[in-house]
Amino acid sequence: MNPLLGAEQALLGAVLLDPNQLSHLDWLAPDHFYRPVHQALFAALRKLRSDGHPAVGADGPVPLSWVTDAAKEAGLHVRGLTPVYPHTLIQACPRSEHAPVYGRMVLEGAIHRAVAQHAIRLHQVARADALRGEVKGALRSADVLAGVLRDLARRWGTEPRPVAPTTAPGAAPAMPPVRGDQVAEDERFLLAVLAEQPRAMEEVVDWLRPGDFANLAYGQLYRCLGALHHRGEPIDRITLLWEAQRRGLLADGTLSGEQLTAICDGVGAGSAEWLGERVMRSSLTRTAAASARAVRALAEDEALVPGRLINYALHALGPLDEVRVRWETANGSPAPKSPASTPVPDGPPPARVHVALARSTPRPVPPSSVLPGSAPTPSAARPPSRGHS
Repeated sequence: MNPLLGAEQALLGAVLLDPNQLSHLDWLAPDHFYRPVHQALFAALRKLRSDGHPAVGADGPVPLSWVTDAAKEAGLHVRGLTPVYPHTLIQACPRSEHAPVYGRMVLEGAIHRAVAQHAIRLHQVARADALRGEVKGALRSADVLAGVLRDLARRWGTEPRPVAPTTAPGAAPAMPPVRGDQVAEDERFLLAVLAEQPRAMEEVVDWLRPGDFANLAYGQLYRCLGALHHRGEPIDRITLLWEAQRRGLLADGTLSGEQLTAICDGVGAGSAEWLGERVMRSSLTRTAAASARAVRALAEDEALVPGRLINYALHALGPLDEVRVRWETANGSPAPKSPASTPVPDGPPPARVHVALARSTPRPVPPSSVLPGSAPTPSAARPPSRGHS
């Protein structure tokens, strides 16, 4: 038998045997159950309790009407519930006083399902945004997923904080970018503009990173451009080729001289900022889809307890948060510029050194501080189970 199905059946059987067990399950909701018939039954049992059914709080054996009334009420909201099934649930319950433990198992399964469902949603929206050339939907879905993780942490009684998995999960196969031809064209055009107009690096250097390029070779070429820019050296076809050779990109086959020449000889007229934003937009939706796949893989690992699942999932959203901060920097209001420093003859300006260090060692985005919630704890004393009359 599936362990989750067994837990749902045992929990409902415990409540059918002992209605007072509902007082220990106020933190559990009907939608935490996987099977619709179980959702309807648990909702019916809670309704009977709130309506003051005679079986709740009564001394002595539990009247049979508790079972029949629950089945009748549930049958109004779900199809396929037979009068025999509640008795099957009673037989599936080993001990009715273990209902809170069974409920915790049901909640654990619900947490895994909720995380997986929202991760799938984020992946779908990110791919759709990539097709439309937008990012709002992906960012909104990422916020929803993060909010769900924090809410689930509160329900489970743990503190939501990003934690890296102790063992690195198996890397999922990389998916090609949506509209890959257009993405590659934007990246190639941007590099041509930066090679032709070295001053254009100032427009993108603060927020565009080599990892934002879908094409590995283009990302490495952008790294070479950034290195020349940070050192204050001239940028042209020869210096760029020399920098690529110094970094071993020609020897390992990442780049070829023909590729670099084709980019440098391409049309170099255009707006680096506009092209950079297009590359950044593609990077954001691609990162959102990758984070969604990572979260879904975690949610489908049944061996992960909810606390670890939530914190690992928050960690998996970290790369998306980092890209998002840079995207907002690229599209937000420009920060007030400080007075230009006087260039030092022996080296590049201090502002350029600061940017170079920031690019080399990007600071991680600190997680938002969230007060830990606490889940209701079941009472220590539980009434003994009672039989039906």
